[in-house]
Formats: sequence, C-alpha cells, structure tokens
Amino acid sequence: MRVLAKNDDLPIRTDQPVHSGKVRSVYWLTAEDSQRLIRARDYDVPETAALAVMIISDRLSAFECMWRAEDGLDGVPGKGAALNAISGHWFELFKQNGLARSHILETPHPLVWIVQRAKPIFIEAIARQYVTGSMWRAYEQGERHFCGIELPDGLLRDQRLDQLLITPSTKGVIEGIPGVPAVDDVNVSQETLRAHWEAFKFNHPSDVDHYASLLRAGFRQISDALMMHDQIFVDTKFEFGYAENREGKNELIYMDEVGTPDSSRIWDASAYNESGRVIENSKEGFRQALLNFAPDADVLINKNRMDERYRYASDTVLPAQMMLDVSKTYIDLAETITGLPLARSDNPREDIISALNTTFDLIN
Repeated sequence: MRVLAKNDDLPIRTDQPVHSGKVRSVYWLTAEDSQRLIRARDYDVPETAALAVMIISDRLSAFECMWRAEDGLDGVPGKGAALNAISGHWFELFKQNGLARSHILETPHPLVWIVQRAKPIFIEAIARQYVTGSMWRAYEQGERHFCGIELPDGLLRDQRLDQLLITPSTKGVIEGIPGVPAVDDVNVSQETLRAHWEAFKFNHPSDVDHYASLLRAGFRQISDALMMHDQIFVDTKFEFGYAENREGKNELIYMDEVGTPDSSRIWDASAYNESGRVIENSKEGFRQALLNFAPDADVLINKNRMDERYRYASDTVLPAQMMLDVSKTYIDLAETITGLPLARSDNPREDIISALNTTFDLIN
C-alpha cells in the first residue's frame, strides 16, 4: 500500500497559500466555494464562514523531526486514515454526549476533512493520569511542581496518579507574561492562564475553566471507552478554538485531532494491571525504538543539540520494519475503537482528487 507523504501540492482550488504542518496541509477555500458548500451540504455554520480542505499525510514526526525508512517508506502505511478515523469517532462521541462540537464538517475521503476556520487558543491542553514520559524524567531529577501542581515524594515511574492533572503548555511564542519564557512549548499554570487570559486568546476569563472542563470530560469519555477494549488512556493533548455555529453563537470547540496514538499514550491494560509492565500502543513505542536505534540517544532528547538532531534525522533511513510496526499499531487501534475495517487507498492522491472533484467540485 502506498503512503501519502506529500500533501501540499494537490490541485485544490484556493486563492491563499497552502499551510503545511508536520502532518496536515490546509487549503483555504475561496469565499464562493465556501458559501456554495455551506448551502449545498447544509453545514451547521454561518453562511459567511470560511471553510478549508485539510489533507492528512502518512508522514511520521517524532522528537520534532520527520522520519523515513527503507523501501521508499516516507511515511507509515495507513497512519493518516487511522488518525482521521479515531479522531472522528471521538469527536462524534463528544458531540453526542453534549460536550462540544469540533471543527470537522465532513469527511469526503479517509485522508480528508472539510473544516470550519476556527480561532485557536494559544495553549496545548495536556492531561496526565500517570507519571511517565517527560513528567517522570523531571520528577526523577527532583522536580515536584508542574504547572502550579505539587506532586508528593515517593512516586514511582508509570504510577497512576490520584487525580487527572491538567498541565498546559504554550502553543507558539507568547511575550510579556511574567515567569513565562517567550519560547514555544513552555509549561504554564491554570492560574497564569486566568491572569493573562487575553494573551492566550481566550474570549472570556471563564473560558479558562471551561476548556479544562471539556478536557477532563473528553479524557474521561475516551478513557472509559478504551478500558472496554483493555486499553489504558495514559495522557493526551487536546487543542481548542472558537468558531460560530449557524445561529452566530461563538463556541469553544475541539480542534485538530483527539485521542489518537499520535497525540496520546495508550497502554495495554492487562499487562499493566497484572504485572506493571508497559506495552505501548501509541507513537511512544516508535519513540522508544528510535532511542534504541540511535547511536547516541541523547541527541534525540537534548534540546541543546537540535542542529545535530535535525542532521541525524535528515541523514537517517530507518529499517522498514520500524514503520510497519507503527502501521500495525495504528491500524489495529483504529479498527478496535471504531469497530470497522479501516478504509485505505492504494492510490491516495488520485482518490482524494476524485472525491473532491466528483461531489464537491473543488479541483482546478
């Protein structure tokens, strides 16, 4: 099965530059096409809302770098479709249970979303139920304060916490806030968010607590659902923003992806509960394999060696099996969560163009 590695050059009609992130590319539709689709597809948005086509690739990012493997694997087979399917499943669950809607309006193809433009808040909304990963590394070195929360002494690696911790970090560089360095991805407390809510692009002071409530509720719903499949929801990252509904009300909504093995840690429950053994069913498994593969693992975790890290990632071709292992993890999890076979494509680029042309008339 082919992977979709390049996703910023499709002939989708747009009058703005294509915005590409590590995994997704966003094509903002013309005002004419946006209004046409809103009327034709009866989307729950104002007639003047700006819409975009979001194409998810199969590229694999870890340690802030992109990775490739032998046999022309510039991504992970089935990864993009798995992430879309999982996110769509959780977003629908949240909506049905009265939490909040997402920016997704329709899924024309397994690798495609049609979305409403939303105004993001400038935080990564992170929730943690276990002491692991970067939190454990800091805790092991003596750190006890995390985002205004004090942890007790004596915790063990991978131990379950008594309460779900909300540990947000900055999304982008935010200047002028006391105690918050003007760099990306800095931990902040809920108190800091409340005191400087405007700088983090919240519309109202009360929305600082509202996002945390949506984060906790979303985490619990995913955790309960995964436990039914013998999986533990360890920690995750959500993103939020504002968008208007059909009545013109500006709502705080879920954005990006949610509850996926890319943005979360997920463990096998039986192995953990029976022996405390951690079996990763998320991208963390690839991160650990990458640390074991690298001749000098420090280059992957030491932020003072970023230039070396970028060179290493650019020069390295991984064994194909490392990508195939990620593929199996993601596809198995997607099919378990949704209860459906994962829809995949042998010709993703051609199939995307066909889907967007036939029904939506968005191809030049």
